[in-house]
Amino acid sequence: MVYSVPLLSEKIDLNHRIDDVVARLKPSTPLHILDLRKLNETSKEFVRLFRGTVMYAVKCNPTKEVIKTIAKAGVKTFDVASIEEVRLIRKWVPQAKIHFMHTVKSREAIREAYFDHGVRVFVLDSFDELHKIVHETNLAPDLELYIRLALPKNKAAAMDFSAKFGATPDIAVSLLREARLVSSRLGIMFHPGSQSKNADVFRKGIGISAEVIKKSGITVDAIDVGGGFPAPYQQQNIAPLSDYIATIHRAIDDYGLASLDLYCEPGRALVAESGKLIVRVELRKDNVLYLNDGVYGGLVEAASFQGGFIYPLRLIRKEGDVTYRGGDEDTLMSFRFCGPTCDSVDMMAGPFILPADIAEGDFIEVGITGAYSISCRTNFNGFGKHQTVIL
Repeated sequence: MVYSVPLLSEKIDLNHRIDDVVARLKPSTPLHILDLRKLNETSKEFVRLFRGTVMYAVKCNPTKEVIKTIAKAGVKTFDVASIEEVRLIRKWVPQAKIHFMHTVKSREAIREAYFDHGVRVFVLDSFDELHKIVHETNLAPDLELYIRLALPKNKAAAMDFSAKFGATPDIAVSLLREARLVSSRLGIMFHPGSQSKNADVFRKGIGISAEVIKKSGITVDAIDVGGGFPAPYQQQNIAPLSDYIATIHRAIDDYGLASLDLYCEPGRALVAESGKLIVRVELRKDNVLYLNDGVYGGLVEAASFQGGFIYPLRLIRKEGDVTYRGGDEDTLMSFRFCGPTCDSVDMMAGPFILPADIAEGDFIEVGITGAYSISCRTNFNGFGKHQTVIL
């Protein structure tokens, strides 16, 4: 169920508004809160800073209100990875340009994307995929093809995407040459990895791209430097977005690629800070809090196998409870979280710092959950039910 709550004015403290929502709804299931004003500000900042084309990675948060807010803020190009995401964008932002970024697409998806939805941009990292695209579009004369390049392992990223996608530089050279023969426009791209904490990885990717283009000996029209722009989770020393973009711009100029169309594909950095998740404490065992949400739901990235992110937290006392429980609001302690499912994977090590007197029935506001928290939610063990409030 989705609720819409007006944010009224800048003078009203957001925490008080959220407290009012929690008090009114008394949510027994996880509650997602999306702040569209924050999303609008972040999207406009990205468009203002980046001198090329900003396209949103839909997988991060495919919520209708999110997509429409980003488009209204000036992001008119979208990175999709499935035919379902193609359909969503065509429905909600009909005039948008779509880049079909998955390097392994079904033949049915290619045909529907091209013939039914007007998609012309396809990404690939193998000869078989190139031949598949050409065949399923009937050797279309207006294809815009991008060769995805694998980068060396990025230890500064939460997830290294080149472990799954991308061609080696030598293969990329050959792919560029063959793709040039069937492309109206040809591009090269890479992805530095999710939550990249070092901007230098973008410079490295641009340098390798420039070398591959030079070795290919053919004309390339565009370069896409991928996503991977980080969100400011706790215990991570993240440089401001402007530093990342300045590094990209300098590298593009230094490697002589300024004449190419420039793209980036942020997801997390656009939407993460616009989302909050309200969870309820169902039981406490010493320093372990059992919550009504976990790694199979909105806290997927708090799991160690997903990077174990530490989110900013805020305690919201259950309605009618006294503020003072014999402890002190300023007395904090470290907790671990357990999700609601009957699976031992559903645990989060933290440390999660909260008031020491937190108890059953209290709510926890989990910040920076606008990315992946909604899109990765499952119904495992029957715990998929949730609510959403749009501010």
